[in-house]
Amino acid sequence: MESTIKRYDLHVHSCYSSCSNLKPKTILKIARRLELDGIAITDHNTIKGGLAVKKENKEKGFEVIVGEEISTNRGEVIGLYLNEEIEKGTDFFEAIDLIKRQGGLVVIPHPFSFGLIRKSVSSLNAVRSKIDAIECFNGRCFFPWENSEAKKLAEKFNIACTAGSDAHFWFELGNCITMFEKKFSLIEAIRKKKTFVAGTIKCAYLGRGLSLIVKVIPKLF
Repeated sequence: MESTIKRYDLHVHSCYSSCSNLKPKTILKIARRLELDGIAITDHNTIKGGLAVKKENKEKGFEVIVGEEISTNRGEVIGLYLNEEIEKGTDFFEAIDLIKRQGGLVVIPHPFSFGLIRKSVSSLNAVRSKIDAIECFNGRCFFPWENSEAKKLAEKFNIACTAGSDAHFWFELGNCITMFEKKFSLIEAIRKKKTFVAGTIKCAYLGRGLSLIVKVIPKLF
């Protein structure tokens, strides 16, 4: 029987992030093998990876979302369904407005991630009406409480939950999944708060360690 549930990984990095080595063809090959229905390419401060993967995708019915993980003065913000790149270092509140002006979705990734805790989680309260989702399951969180606290925050704000592997390498892709009924598009499911999430953080230490190596070694030569 055909599944009535769509499965998306909404936080994937490509080789357009300096800490990842995932090429567009590799991402699509793994996503197909995992029988995902869609992915969001959310490279650090660029949409080039998302555009490249979307161009490479030839599978009808498989959605590639062009996104970006933007570094702001108050932590990172993910924009989904972007047409224009948002510059690194953009003010947190301005970045959210720039995403909205493009008709994109605003997702707050790993708000309690150990070692990456945003400067002020309280700043989210000021823009809660503009936030479409909070990433409640991130595959690179070191400890379970980081994701559980994110889920509590989403419940407090009455905002949809999403999940993303935060994959930088092949073995991470698909480790965290956002799910919703097939009768909805992803945008509809998020806006109606009809998403649910699942995942694992088993690859967090290995993934982060390899990202550090990939990013630092080229600078040594």
